Amino acid sequence: MDINSILSLAASTLGSPVVLFFILGFLAALARVDLSLPQPVAKTIALYLMLAIGFKGGVGLADSGAGAASVLPLLVGILFSAMFPLLAFGALRVASGLGRTDAAAVAAHYGSISIVTFLTATQVLADRGEAAEGILVAVAAAMEAPAIVAGLWLAGRAVKQAGEGTADGPSLSAREAVLNSSVVVLLGALAIGWFTGKDGLADIKPFVVDPFKGVLCLFLLDMGAVAGRGLLQNRSAIDRGTVLFGLYMPLVGAALMALAVWPLDLSPAGKALMIVLAASASYIAVPAAMRLALPEAKPVIYTTLSLGITFPFNVVVGIPLYVAAAFALFAS
Repeated sequence: MDINSILSLAASTLGSPVVLFFILGFLAALARVDLSLPQPVAKTIALYLMLAIGFKGGVGLADSGAGAASVLPLLVGILFSAMFPLLAFGALRVASGLGRTDAAAVAAHYGSISIVTFLTATQVLADRGEAAEGILVAVAAAMEAPAIVAGLWLAGRAVKQAGEGTADGPSLSAREAVLNSSVVVLLGALAIGWFTGKDGLADIKPFVVDPFKGVLCLFLLDMGAVAGRGLLQNRSAIDRGTVLFGLYMPLVGAALMALAVWPLDLSPAGKALMIVLAASASYIAVPAAMRLALPEAKPVIYTTLSLGITFPFNVVVGIPLYVAAAFALFAS
């Protein structure tokens, strides 16, 4: 892929309505425009996004079947999503000035995935005439919830270490983390989508498919406004170590996933998408979950890192690098 193709891909992705609405909200907040959604509306939108993402992932899982070639990538993705936040949390606590709650929220984002980054990589592969296995859609959905649970567990563990009433985050038991409303909706919708399959998707397509991008634009408009207001109020919240984390952590995730997928029975395109998933950071499902479950965490930090730093890096540099590396390593 030449430099002109990379720049064209970057321009088309960064110029999408979803990203532009985030930028609009962010700039409006910097201009001190009063732009925000009422809390009940914001919570409803967040739950809708959880439901739609989970349901469509469940349908993808039903289509893929349950053979070893499907189960193993799912297991690898789930394990990575659960464990990588621990590494990310440790890196943030060492290399940045973030508190435990903010570090836990950011870590959850980097254990999860970006659907838009995934779709961008899929298009890059299609331009090469390559197609990945259908199970990768289900893997992407399955990698959302474990990272959310890990982030909430990290926040709760920080409270226990600091002592009641002294920590900068909520006290969460393992049961509360697993049975958090956002996790329950995401996993429940995944199960319902798997059980009902394409027939179920056809029944509620006007609800979970057609309006999804529009609702997502509204969600990111609000998140951009939240991030912009937070930046005005906390200009020193993101230090140099935190910014660097947003650049090197995708490469760490990609390298670890490349080792994990080496023995899997996947095509080079499938392994490339697994690497992309590991390198991406969520700016849809996890921000929605953190907004619901960890309101003490600052959206200005986790949205700026995942959407403002890691996402552009992956589109411009990461995806071409990951795809090229996957075909160099795994193509016969």
